[in-house]
Amino acid sequence: MEEAARRASGRRIHDRHDELAEREASWRERALNTEDALKATQDEVLNQRAQIAELLGQIRDLQTEWTEDDIVRITTENAALKKRLRELEQETRRVTDRLAAARDNVRFADKRIADLEAQLLDDGQPSPRET
Repeated sequence: MEEAARRASGRRIHDRHDELAEREASWRERALNTEDALKATQDEVLNQRAQIAELLGQIRDLQTEWTEDDIVRITTENAALKKRLRELEQETRRVTDRLAAARDNVRFADKRIADLEAQLLDDGQPSPRET
């Protein structure tokens, strides 16, 4: 009986040892996974900080003060561009009107040609009274 008790005790100790080893392996794996996640998070934080710094630089560039010469130059260029736009719009209207007139002339000419062709055909055939 003592032998059986020792074997049972040995099995329990062995089973307990296996269970502890499994738990330790599980914790070790979790720790490694956590370290990997922490490293990825730190990399992402660094990337976002770099992006934030770049965007702040762009904001700073946009907030720079304009000199009086810059304002005058840009205002003058804007006025010149607006004037050129009005000129081009007028030219477009003028060309569109000329195109419409030319199309009307072509339609009139086509109709006149068709009338003349019909008249020639009528003149070339004997009239019903002549037969």
